[in-house]
Amino acid sequence: MLADLIEELTALMALADGEERDLTDEEEQRAAELNKKIAQAKAKAETQRRAREILSPAPGQGPAFIRNARSTPDTYERAFEQYLRTGQPNADLIQFRDQNVGTPADGGYLVSDGFRDKLVDVRKAFGGLAPHADNFTTSTGNPLEYPTLNDTGNVGAITAEAAPFADGADLVFDTVTLGAYKITASGAGTTTPLRVSVELLQDAEFDVEGLVSRKLGERIARKEADLFINGSGSGEPQGLFQPTKDEDVDVADTLDYDDLLDLEAQLDPEYEGNAQWIMSKGTWSVIRAIVGTDGRPLVQEASEAGIGSAIRRTLLGYPVIIDQACATFGAATGPSTNIGLGDYREGFAIRRVKDVVVIVNPWTRANNGQVEFTAYSRVDSVVQNKAAYKLLANL
Repeated sequence: MLADLIEELTALMALADGEERDLTDEEEQRAAELNKKIAQAKAKAETQRRAREILSPAPGQGPAFIRNARSTPDTYERAFEQYLRTGQPNADLIQFRDQNVGTPADGGYLVSDGFRDKLVDVRKAFGGLAPHADNFTTSTGNPLEYPTLNDTGNVGAITAEAAPFADGADLVFDTVTLGAYKITASGAGTTTPLRVSVELLQDAEFDVEGLVSRKLGERIARKEADLFINGSGSGEPQGLFQPTKDEDVDVADTLDYDDLLDLEAQLDPEYEGNAQWIMSKGTWSVIRAIVGTDGRPLVQEASEAGIGSAIRRTLLGYPVIIDQACATFGAATGPSTNIGLGDYREGFAIRRVKDVVVIVNPWTRANNGQVEFTAYSRVDSVVQNKAAYKLLANL
């Protein structure tokens, strides 16, 4: 097997040398595969050789280490590996010399440190609103305007026969403007790109470049998610909760059934068809803890939810969106907007400019043996129709 691999690799290199050319991409890939297989075959052969040296009986003695006479290279290898890793007898071994894995000079050097090819990535939920808003992407970031119209205050009139028509109120238009704010992934309180050593990039057991790119994208998305809810609209995107609240709770720091009904009553039926609640999970937990006079929770899980399907969050017949950027209702957060209800695709717009850009810069920190990673997005958001949703706040 080893000889065949070496022969194939030699022939491949000779072909390219004879034609005085570099290897093609396919030949490069095959050569890499052959080199890997040759290294594995050599390592296996070396393991078997060392196993035979250690486990073979001394001259003139019976089989001291191998239990059965049907000893093969694989038998030696399995026995040898078991011996080095555990120091315990197995089906092929019946006696051992005083060699210890824990002591390097007594055999520990022969056992490499174990490594599990799994990276534990601690995560935390963010976002929730964005997929339900009015999203669109542009190829440039120049200011973008479009008109709005609110004619809901005007109604028709009854006109008597042969009487002149009453003067009609003019249509009054307004405009919504979206820019493109640049969100970078450097991290809170710093503008320095993320720097990774060449050694880590070359020696790590994982795709470090891919991991760094994903984490930078998550940093940007986490910042965007907060802005889409809480952005002031001054020097940054405008958030869904930035406009003035529509309803206060009746009692400070106390959320009850009447408060939820009062907010639902504020929403015009025109927007009920696609309406959804939005709140943090903490606020949702507060609502789930509300009980009626009979002691039963007011929020009842859907009867079809259970083993067969995931639990669906609904409240007063409307779906519930969990967005952790929303302030959790309670005394700890004080007076703040906590809950929204409405049609966010009609009421809120998010504008993006192309895709998130990731820049890999190996030059700036080359003298330090580091590669810099930078990422940014260009985005803006705005309330385009406040009548489409309503906001509830703590006192």
